[in-house]
Amino acid sequence: MSEGLPRAAARRKHAHGDHDAGPHGHSHGLVDPSIVRSREGVSAVSLSLALLGAAALVQVVIFVLSGSVALLADLIHNFGDALTAVPLGIAFFLRSFRGEKIAGLAVVLAIFVSALVALYETIQRLIHPHELSHLWVLAVAGVVGFVGNELAAQVRLRAGKRLSSPALIADGNHARVDGFVSLGVVGSAAVVALGAPIGDPIIGLAITMVILKITWDSWRTLSNVEPGELVELHEH
Repeated sequence: MSEGLPRAAARRKHAHGDHDAGPHGHSHGLVDPSIVRSREGVSAVSLSLALLGAAALVQVVIFVLSGSVALLADLIHNFGDALTAVPLGIAFFLRSFRGEKIAGLAVVLAIFVSALVALYETIQRLIHPHELSHLWVLAVAGVVGFVGNELAAQVRLRAGKRLSSPALIADGNHARVDGFVSLGVVGSAAVVALGAPIGDPIIGLAITMVILKITWDSWRTLSNVEPGELVELHEH
């Protein structure tokens, strides 16, 4: 009877140790915690990718009809934002904190490149003005961009907090800001409808400046917070 108590205590201690094991540990339970984190991370990234991709495709159709450079700036950014989910998803799949760090840097680089492309297109439109058409459809495109980004932001932020992923949280905040940038396209349609076509490239330039600010903010976030830092607070 006395020997049974130490054995039971040992079993409880072993089980507790397995429960506390982090992504770099091991577990003899039903599912390793790192596997659960990996699956949920991949699922969240895939869903946000699908949402942003769908919104961007709708905007492509509307851009072909309207030719708005403000919409083009937003469209380029939305496509780039959707693609940044790929390396982050790979990092979750591989259960790599280092991979999350690299993916976060890839996100910042993609945002910066999209800003440069949008800036180039805006300058071209200032030099060579182009008359816009289908203004009401253009306004719809801005709303589509806002809704797509906001939904993606909610998915990323909730998953990022639940999984303690600084990179995913930063990407969620980025998507949320992008949603408000998309509303700039609505403003572009409005000013052109009021008889000020120069407002379209000006708003496109403003959107580009916002994208550059997002680049800087994202860089600061990734530089100050290490991937897995929040998770490691629960590790032994």
